[in-house]
Amino acid sequence: MSGPAYYIGLMSGTSADAVDVVAVDFEGQKPHLIGSHSAPLPHSLRQQIYGLATPSYSEIDSLGELDQALGELFASTINELLAKYQLPHSSIAAIGSHGQTIRHRPPPRPLPFTLQIGDPNVIAERTGITTIADFRRRDMAAGGQGAPLVPAFHRDAFQSSDGDRVIVNIGGMANITWLPKQGAATGFDTGPGNVLMDAWILKNQQKNYDADGAWAASGKPDPALLTQLLKHPFLSLPPPKSTGREAFNLEWLESEIRQLARPVSAEDIQMTLLALTATSIADCISSLTTGPCEIIVCGGGAYNSRLLAELQQLLPGGAVVSSASLGIAPDRVEAIAFAWLAKQTLNRQSGNLSAVTGAQREVILGGIYFA
Repeated sequence: MSGPAYYIGLMSGTSADAVDVVAVDFEGQKPHLIGSHSAPLPHSLRQQIYGLATPSYSEIDSLGELDQALGELFASTINELLAKYQLPHSSIAAIGSHGQTIRHRPPPRPLPFTLQIGDPNVIAERTGITTIADFRRRDMAAGGQGAPLVPAFHRDAFQSSDGDRVIVNIGGMANITWLPKQGAATGFDTGPGNVLMDAWILKNQQKNYDADGAWAASGKPDPALLTQLLKHPFLSLPPPKSTGREAFNLEWLESEIRQLARPVSAEDIQMTLLALTATSIADCISSLTTGPCEIIVCGGGAYNSRLLAELQQLLPGGAVVSSASLGIAPDRVEAIAFAWLAKQTLNRQSGNLSAVTGAQREVILGGIYFA
């Protein structure tokens, strides 16, 4: 090997359940996954993340300490990946770290901002590898939403001249990327992905997520609650748009439940939340195309068969399939995307799509922390 050949992507999403790390080779026509590793986020760190992500008074000391703790966890997870696959540190050109989102306040606020933590100085120091982080704020400085950023990678990896495709990324929040067989790609956040379902099952059953949608499947959607939830102002906004826990959280859900004329069982609420995610995604896809298209699902939501069945029912004109059908496991797509973004930045190439984020131009993203 003449020089560093691979890139590492590091992802900790809105769900804050685990740290996902991948090593990727981009030399071929399509990204090749060299290895992957995940580490669960300790319960104590998850609670700190949820606390700081809730709009309220946030103590600066807590923020600084969590920033350092996540930096240490991210670095140790990367080192575990390298040891697991016997990859020398010198084989890695750069790490692309998404960081943990603590607050996302996009336009049209007069002073929009976004904050992802997990100190990249610590990552670079502990791994000895150049680290690229803070990808979202440069797009926001250029007038964009700062999110979603993965559509640029989706275009590079998944666009096909054989037919139209929609990439549906269902993490804590959900976003879609429209990839026509001819023409420009676009995309935007559609609303909640797993975030409300995860919060509701954690409150009621002390489980971090509803495995395969089994609990939701034991109930039925409540029409009155679903209609009420679908009135959330974000869902009717035109793109470009992005969202987060600030808009969709347990407190908002419980306030909506209290407004109902009659009680609804916990399992029916869970199924209603699944229907909310599926309906908001399907409505957005239907607004982009009326013809047949392939619907590729990635993110943790791709493992929820009940959710995929609901999507298929709402979108009968297209086959709903996992990104595994294209050779990339659903829970690895976002981490690979941030490895790709690191490559783009290190090569002084743009990483955002202005048609997606609403930025005035496409820019080089992130800050580089050299080893």
